[in-house]
Amino acid sequence: MASALRRPVQWLCHEFGVASVYTTGPDTWLVIFSRTCRMFAFGAISLIIALFLSALGFSDFRIGLFMTLTLAGDVVLSLATALVADRIGRRRILLLGGSLMVLSGAVFAYFENFWILLGAAVVGVVSATGGDFGPFRSVEESTLSHLTTPSTRSDVLSWYVTTSTLGSAVGTELAGRAVDYLLRFNGRSIINAYHAMFGIYVAMGALTIVSTLLMSKRCEADESSEQDAMASEPLLGEEPNAEGSNECHNADGSPPASPATPPEESPRDQSSPEPQSRLARMWRLWILLTIDSLADGMVSYALTNYYLARKFDLSESYRGDIMSISYLLMSISTIFAAPLARHLGLINTMVFTHLPSSAAVLLFPIPQSVGMTITLLFVRTGLNNMDQAPRAAFIAAAVRPEERTAVMGITGLLRTLASTIGPSLTGFLAGTDRFWIAFVIAGALRIGYDLGLFFLFVGLKLHALEPAEDQAYDPTRSDEETTSAEAVDGGRAALARD
Repeated sequence: MASALRRPVQWLCHEFGVASVYTTGPDTWLVIFSRTCRMFAFGAISLIIALFLSALGFSDFRIGLFMTLTLAGDVVLSLATALVADRIGRRRILLLGGSLMVLSGAVFAYFENFWILLGAAVVGVVSATGGDFGPFRSVEESTLSHLTTPSTRSDVLSWYVTTSTLGSAVGTELAGRAVDYLLRFNGRSIINAYHAMFGIYVAMGALTIVSTLLMSKRCEADESSEQDAMASEPLLGEEPNAEGSNECHNADGSPPASPATPPEESPRDQSSPEPQSRLARMWRLWILLTIDSLADGMVSYALTNYYLARKFDLSESYRGDIMSISYLLMSISTIFAAPLARHLGLINTMVFTHLPSSAAVLLFPIPQSVGMTITLLFVRTGLNNMDQAPRAAFIAAAVRPEERTAVMGITGLLRTLASTIGPSLTGFLAGTDRFWIAFVIAGALRIGYDLGLFFLFVGLKLHALEPAEDQAYDPTRSDEETTSAEAVDGGRAALARD
């Protein structure tokens, strides 16, 4: 009986990436835990921050300006950390992030002056929108890419997104319940209840500091491997399928042909357009991502909460339940991102999961009932994050290992820069009683991003940039066959690293 159950369990662990997360070791677990704590804090604050600023008497325009300038501060931090993270040390950068969370959370817990709060949000690490637009995600993704192999990277990044989204769900639920409790049973004013929530922010910042201190030197950039890669691999601007290119695999997951033997052109190769340089490919992706980020900034979860509160006059606990369920759906759906990426490909997974979410944003202001509006919100959030792990895996496979931190930092920088414009636009629209237009514009921009991603990248040799596909576990295979398949996978991963 135990043997009969073992094979299906092994298959599930393999298919959904649990085995990959386990085998990568404690450093990976600590990175994932650190981001989960951060997103727990972001989720808690996203529920209340716009209402907190409104309760302090700030106008809608000032609230939008506050979020814009906060994101602008993230841009500066993103640029600084992306350029120096590998030289200073990734763990030191993450330690700085936790310290800034503690500092900014303490300021929000005690002060009410607009300029003091703005200074703490700009200089510190405060998620004004509920999203992780700060400078430390790129360092974490680069670290995870460094700790994983091409065959495990997509799985690990999927769980990195899944657990952090689950953290947001729990944080949002806790914040809604806590504010309701403080108002009903503790006799606090609404502003004092909001102040108390930033104590959660301080606690989560302290946990990220502890987890960072427990990380080993394996998280740091490997200088020797970087030098080997620079000597053996092409520059960023050269052809990605040139001799010695990084982490390239054929469409069926097999290793590339030996450099001594010219690879045979498949029918797909013959029909595909000429390969673009890695730099050109990244620029096209960056332009599309800025469009998507502009849209996300206009209808961030904090602003969506504010919209729901204004349109339907919902209580904090009720909105906390709604957003908690939304984040829970988001975390469940991201579990399936890695299996879909293996079977559909990275770009197809990104487009076909994100497009329905974009349509839900476009339609969000139309319903006049709470039920239909919440249904569209669930569609949006349930599918919204399934493209994150494939996108990170795509970028990691498109550049050399020593370029990942900088490239991911530039990606985060451009996305954050685009996001800074969104809240001000929405604040202006909300101040003129046209809040709903923000969702229409954002939905249209997101759909444009999805279609652009599909049409610009689907004809390219994207399979050459994808991580190697793992052998799917088959319960009917013998132990000897399974061992042989694992050996083949190990050989492919070794080939990709050479």
